[in-house]
Amino acid sequence: MHHDYFLPWHQRTLIWQFVRREVLTRYRGSLLGLGWAFLTPLLMLSVYTFVFRGIFNARWSGGATGDFEFALQVYAGLIVFSLFAEVTTRAPRLVLDEPNLVKKVVFPLEILPWVAVLAGLIHLALNLAALLAAAAIARGGLSLSVLALPLVLAPFVPLLLALGWFLGALGVFVRDMQQVTALLVSLLMFLSPVFYPVSSLPSRWQPWLEANPLTPVIEQLRRVALDGLWPAWPQLALHLAIASALAWAAARWFAATRKGFADVL
Repeated sequence: MHHDYFLPWHQRTLIWQFVRREVLTRYRGSLLGLGWAFLTPLLMLSVYTFVFRGIFNARWSGGATGDFEFALQVYAGLIVFSLFAEVTTRAPRLVLDEPNLVKKVVFPLEILPWVAVLAGLIHLALNLAALLAAAAIARGGLSLSVLALPLVLAPFVPLLLALGWFLGALGVFVRDMQQVTALLVSLLMFLSPVFYPVSSLPSRWQPWLEANPLTPVIEQLRRVALDGLWPAWPQLALHLAIASALAWAAARWFAATRKGFADVL
């Protein structure tokens, strides 16, 4: 597989132009602008906290007590899931929405998933800053373990790229993919440890939840950002290896199918 898919350094200017366009276009003309990147997950968080804490009286097993602590734990899971949902639901239309680029033989279509992932990471960074600020205020400071946040998120990038390349190519030929992915993302929200930790489940169900690729990202993020612990290094290394293998396979799939894009579009 050509290394340009994974290290598109010579395309960095083009990628940045597309990322900038992606972020600015989304909020152009709106009153709050980039503020929506904060407001949307915060509003979702308020509703979920009210439902789970206020109505169902949920508790966070592991020591987090009080509405604010519960909200911090949920918010950590929510911002990871939001990035996953954003990239996954957009992926089937990454190529479909750019028919003019498909017909330009020289345009590197493989950068489109990079654009989607990097634009999403900008929103993730903003929400992480809000999470860390809230945690620092609530707890009187942050642990040094927050320095490991980039390492915790590192395996998430190849996983998202894999989804972008695979679904982006598949979406050209199977137009129902956007509806299918939207449905699966909705189901996966409640099958991921967003509103509860893995440890709260009966032991017979925990291996199933551990198989969810979002689980290690969410759990490790909470571990380093909120629990003051360093990452579980073996799990992190395994997750990175699996995500990289998936990205490699998805990139090969994209390269093999892109010859047929122009015929379908």
